[in-house]
Amino acid sequence: MAGAGMATLGSWVPRRRWGREAVFLGFYRGLSALLARKSERTPRWVPACRPKSSVSFLSRPDLPNLAYKKLKGKSPGIIFIPGYISNMNGTKALAIEEFCKSLGHAYIRFDYSGVGNSDGNLQECTVGKWRKDVLSIIDDLAEGPQILVGSSLGGWLMLHAAIARPQKVVALIGIATAVDGLVIQFNQLPVEVKKEIEMKGVWSMPSKYSEKGVYDIQYSFIKEAEHHCLLHSPIPVNCPIRLLHGMKDDIVPWHTSIQVADRVVSKDVDVILRKNSDHRMKEKSDIQLLVYTIDDLIDKLSTVVN
Repeated sequence: MAGAGMATLGSWVPRRRWGREAVFLGFYRGLSALLARKSERTPRWVPACRPKSSVSFLSRPDLPNLAYKKLKGKSPGIIFIPGYISNMNGTKALAIEEFCKSLGHAYIRFDYSGVGNSDGNLQECTVGKWRKDVLSIIDDLAEGPQILVGSSLGGWLMLHAAIARPQKVVALIGIATAVDGLVIQFNQLPVEVKKEIEMKGVWSMPSKYSEKGVYDIQYSFIKEAEHHCLLHSPIPVNCPIRLLHGMKDDIVPWHTSIQVADRVVSKDVDVILRKNSDHRMKEKSDIQLLVYTIDDLIDKLSTVVN
């Protein structure tokens, strides 16, 4: 049994391989065993700068073309779903690619419409349109079963993809999963502030991750996102789910991952909290945890198939 959902709350468990302590919610025996038996087996991956490879484009009738990079290999394949207006060239996306390459597994990373090298106007983008982007990648590019790795808003979209494509999505890994995040943050604003945003049509949301210090989010984006909220009812996802979250995340509270674990119907759910990690979770020890989690799920799925 790989996970026990929220039935048991684990104690502090030091993980020297990851450099810092982690809190495990649920019986994460698979990952614990992994550290003991796989340190020599797992090839070294290098999340460093490397020669740029050419970008491919997925053409879609009546929809913006999506920029992507695809690595052919074994199943299950891995698809990285980035965060809000993040592109496919981030630290986590590149590290996972190197890891998949070393193991010979298929991998896809891509840019949302309106972001990075993809076509489209960011001002016209919505959660619903980005959900369609993810489904296009799964339907038109991915071959066979897939493990989705969603970062921040990408964690929200990966759940929608798992609901829409249950036969193809066989496992999920969320990193600082921001389910319903922007809607929740907006609803927490004072009434007068929300009215002002509605009048202006733009929410200048403060963020230390933006060069301008704020993200200018269309009011229409928030209202459309309300139609895709999931935490108000059980989430019909039955596959294995691993949720990684930093306890120093000041963008998406780590309690959100616990809410997600409680709402999904899957019984195989583990929440792993990193005591000293922030929202981006891109330090070396965070990346190690991520790739070990991917490797553990690959092993688990291979065992089920065999």
